[in-house]
Amino acid sequence: MADEHYDAIVIGTSQGGRFLPVELAKAGQRVALVERDQLGGVCVNTGCTPTKTMVASARLASQARRGEEYGVRIGPVSVDLAVVRERKRAMVAGARQNYASRLAQDGLDLIEGEAHFTGPKTVEIVLTDGGTRQISAPVVVIDAGTRPKPLAITDAGDVPVLNSTSIMELDELPEHLIVLGGGYIGLEFGQMFRRFGSEVTIIQSAARLMMIEDEDVSDEVAAILRDDGITVLTSSTPVRVEPADGGRLRLTVRTQDGERQFEGSHLLSAIGRIPNTEALTLGAAGIRLNEHGFIEVDEYLETSVPGVYAMGDVKGGPAFTHLSYDDYRILHANLIRHEKASTWDRIVPYTVFIDPQLGRAGMTEREAKAQGRAIRVAKLPMSAVIRAIETGETRGFMKAVVDADSGQILGCAVLGSEGGEIMTMVQVAMLGKLTHTAMADAIFTHPLLAEGLNTLFAMFDA
Repeated sequence: MADEHYDAIVIGTSQGGRFLPVELAKAGQRVALVERDQLGGVCVNTGCTPTKTMVASARLASQARRGEEYGVRIGPVSVDLAVVRERKRAMVAGARQNYASRLAQDGLDLIEGEAHFTGPKTVEIVLTDGGTRQISAPVVVIDAGTRPKPLAITDAGDVPVLNSTSIMELDELPEHLIVLGGGYIGLEFGQMFRRFGSEVTIIQSAARLMMIEDEDVSDEVAAILRDDGITVLTSSTPVRVEPADGGRLRLTVRTQDGERQFEGSHLLSAIGRIPNTEALTLGAAGIRLNEHGFIEVDEYLETSVPGVYAMGDVKGGPAFTHLSYDDYRILHANLIRHEKASTWDRIVPYTVFIDPQLGRAGMTEREAKAQGRAIRVAKLPMSAVIRAIETGETRGFMKAVVDADSGQILGCAVLGSEGGEIMTMVQVAMLGKLTHTAMADAIFTHPLLAEGLNTLFAMFDA
């Protein structure tokens, strides 16, 4: 039997978890919010806030090096990684403080410790300061997030292996950073450290980078990274790593042409993330997991146990902060307003913060064809966009997929300067059910990057 009873328990404090318990308490419920580590989850502490702060430093370094192209004489550019790190830490500290201030709500009890289930609606918490608490509630929401997947190759335990968290604590630039993984985490850090001044090699086991994207997008991203001076290998599987002379490391990789070896000063593993579900003892509650250890939920975010919900990355699917926030929107509507909001048919956008950015919403060309849809595709190089030419940011392209019969926009990818912002305009058009003709005929301000959307969508009427 639990010692204390609440109306709701929320385990974890990510983007969704920081709003839901506050709103439940404002609605008159007694709420327990359990956090085992830092408030704010991955986004505030090790994800969006710190990484995009560092990406901004890297972009500025890159722009400074291009000064002479624009008639601006700056001189040699170098990066003080310790200062970059301190700026990042200050941003994180400010975000945590802002988060903590939101929790000052009557009826909300913040409990610091690690939670695990002892039954379907009962939770034991091993308190950070010692001791335990037993609590229960008719509604439990799991927002436990994910963590970097450990590197499991031969002798990985014999050398220092960085992950997406620890790499941001370096205070000296790596001479040669080897990045394992060609997803958005590996690409963002790879380009970032190249711009800081490191030699960078990216090794991807799959046939191309960013396998969720269309092949032409993946190929263009790889070309941009190579243009930045990054070595990119695909269809290359790491098999072992070992110490080398001078404190370096040697990585052996199996490629289509046989084994190759790379020596580097630092190794970053960006091979994916795994859910924080083991310590929760979900089996004691009867909560089902999928084959990858993520919590199974229905379209209302309810688990296999009625009254127990999961939100954010721990339930699998796209791991984005804005999706966690939309999970909060759904649970807020259903648990407080007693509606039937669901995840059905929601458009999930995302942006990769390489430079130029890759923003995407809706279906890829490959996904649309796999569904047997009749589609039309248009693609516009950024070199045809006036603003891109004027600013000297002409790498990449815009791409749109539309339904061949109705003209409805099914998806878009914008690989270009401020690609995420431009993509969001198309996403709004999709939400409003606009056709490609409406986008082609719209008046967009000249000369903006978004003006390229006129030209892109006019291609369908040509």
